[in-house]
Amino acid sequence: MNNSNNVTYFEARKWASFRVKGTSNIDMYDVDFILRHRAHLSATQLLINYQHKMPNDLWQTFQEDISQLIAGMPPQYIVGQADFYGLTLTVSPAVLIPRVETEELVDWILAETQQESGQLSVLDIGTGSGAIALALKKQRSQWQMTASDISNAALQVAKSNADQLNLKVKFINSDVFEQIDSQFDVIVSNPPYISHSETNYMDQSVIHNEPDLALYAEENGLAIYKRIAAGAAAHLKPGGRLFVEIGFHQESAVVAIFSKAMPTATISVKHDVTGHQRMVQVKK
Repeated sequence: MNNSNNVTYFEARKWASFRVKGTSNIDMYDVDFILRHRAHLSATQLLINYQHKMPNDLWQTFQEDISQLIAGMPPQYIVGQADFYGLTLTVSPAVLIPRVETEELVDWILAETQQESGQLSVLDIGTGSGAIALALKKQRSQWQMTASDISNAALQVAKSNADQLNLKVKFINSDVFEQIDSQFDVIVSNPPYISHSETNYMDQSVIHNEPDLALYAEENGLAIYKRIAAGAAAHLKPGGRLFVEIGFHQESAVVAIFSKAMPTATISVKHDVTGHQRMVQVKK
């Protein structure tokens, strides 16, 4: 089926389904994701165009994409884009692919701050692609948003996303709080939290493709939480809130870290829709 340009979108999808059959960790969601992003079509538009002929260059690219997918490359890196909280973000191997679970962290922040009107100042530590900062800014345009990352390459990706989406965010190259001197109403972080001993539980495509700097932390994955906890009180305004995403078995350890660092704070936890431990909130 290789080079004919008489292929319809439906036939291309069918061809891809045969190619990926029996490949573990690949489902038709990945194929459709690539097809939609390459063709610049929504899911509905793709259905409407099913019987239309695909442009020949798109068909060539799609075949190469499916080969990369079978070789273990995440679909988001193949097309250079990821969907997050209704936004389409540019992603590269310099940044983590934003996860659907992190959308629940954004939901929680928006829900918890609903009563607090006006210009809240917000800091996103370890912003990566800018996903959390940009999703919050899109929903709360009046908020003053600052996003930091230790990786300059990640900040370049985040800045380009802010430009593309026309969202105003201040970016700072900083290792946790090192270059941050102001106080904030809200601090949020989805830091590296995987222990080096946990690689057996991880998806191979994550291990081989996503940036180690954004995945792993020392001290059983808890090192960055300890550093955030050490500086949180000084960088939160009175009554300010800190939100962090955590690993599926880190709840008690992370709560203990913040309880020790901020004994008078109110700490609450939240699980994700699948019931996994996922988020911690610390209120000063």
